[in-house]
Amino acid sequence: MRTINEIIIHCTATPAGRDYTIDAIRCWHKNRGFQDIGYHYVIHLDGTVDVGRPLSLPGAHCLGHNAHSLGIAYVGGTDDKGRPTNTMTVEQEFALVKLVTTLKGAYPIGKNLHGHNEYSSKRCPCFDVQKWRKKWEV
Repeated sequence: MRTINEIIIHCTATPAGRDYTIDAIRCWHKNRGFQDIGYHYVIHLDGTVDVGRPLSLPGAHCLGHNAHSLGIAYVGGTDDKGRPTNTMTVEQEFALVKLVTTLKGAYPIGKNLHGHNEYSSKRCPCFDVQKWRKKWEV
């Protein structure tokens, strides 16, 4: 098993209120040349969590961090005009808190919880993960 010591939060950059299957997201990523879906977990609008890429394999979600991190994406992240905005449903937010808490109990994550936008010029995940982390004490 690889060393995992970081979690990176993403969004799918899709319109609010439209859910997408993990298979659809996998197809998008494969069409971009990835071997599989880039994220390890996907959180749907109703809070359902799907496992994507196996945890034993590095993700394809954050350049320079894939080898030692887990990638979590919530479905959404844009308004109906495609502008970046936090579109997480209450169910998605609760699922994210639970998932992060569980993963932090299983791996030495500590405070290594970040948004993709902390490492890239992208807006993803369209909210400030550090403020969110402090709010939920995760």
